[in-house]
Amino acid sequence: MALRINDPVPNLTVETDQGTFDLHNWIGDSWAILFSHPKDFTPVCTTEFGAVAQLADEWAKRDTKVMGISVDSAEEHVKWKADIEGFSGAKAGFPIIADTDLAVAKAFDMLPAEAYLPDGRTPAHTATVRSVFIISPDKKLQLTMTYPMSVGRNFAEVLRALDGLQRTWGQPLATPANWTSADDVIVALVLDDAAAEAKYGALDKRLPYLRFAKNPG
Repeated sequence: MALRINDPVPNLTVETDQGTFDLHNWIGDSWAILFSHPKDFTPVCTTEFGAVAQLADEWAKRDTKVMGISVDSAEEHVKWKADIEGFSGAKAGFPIIADTDLAVAKAFDMLPAEAYLPDGRTPAHTATVRSVFIISPDKKLQLTMTYPMSVGRNFAEVLRALDGLQRTWGQPLATPANWTSADDVIVALVLDDAAAEAKYGALDKRLPYLRFAKNPG
């Protein structure tokens, strides 16, 4: 079954290069991001995990835990991290799941149930294990981004999306196109004008259904 927005994420016991974790316990009361990769020691993925490492302070500012996923072993992850850190100049302090049985890839609907790792496999065999999952503290999936192997992920966009999710989570708000954290936000139509103004102050009404409020953050 496909994993959809607002679905609870599977609570799996995962083996990583930093030990064994219960996924829900690891998330705790924080936000969490899972970054998946089809194979260790691959060029685009090395640059991406390097970018994740360089953003350690940004994840911490947002009370967000990060965890990688790759379908190689924990021992391979340890070796790969030396390359990641050498390339990026940053410590890769986050755990990487050793998804050698593909349990996580299948539970998160990145691979079909019948998928397996053939002898002599290449990254192409697990090419769809190239997703970002942003998870809220209630353990529900809030956002998914999936990229092909030929396109490196834009981590400025991951941060922007995380900021938007945190700003609007549990509130009658949304963010417009190209929003950044200093911009005004959209007030949802579940509030009429009077209720919206009482909650957020004066509105900038561009259309009857498009009303902006000063960013309450």
